[in-house]
Amino acid sequence: MAKIKVRQVKSSIKRPQDQKRTLEALGLRGIGQEVEHTSSPSILGMIAKVKHLVSTEEA
Repeated sequence: MAKIKVRQVKSSIKRPQDQKRTLEALGLRGIGQEVEHTSSPSILGMIAKVKHLVSTEEA
């Protein structure tokens, strides 16, 4: 399966709790942190939920 790099580009301060938990579930804990995930429907759904806080690229 394809890999996706996800980088947090905006803060989670003053965001709803579900968005904060989604960032944690993706493994992101701060601005500038980058993680790599396989491209599965569940991961793509989590990225879509916080797309305004992260940037993505193919790995």
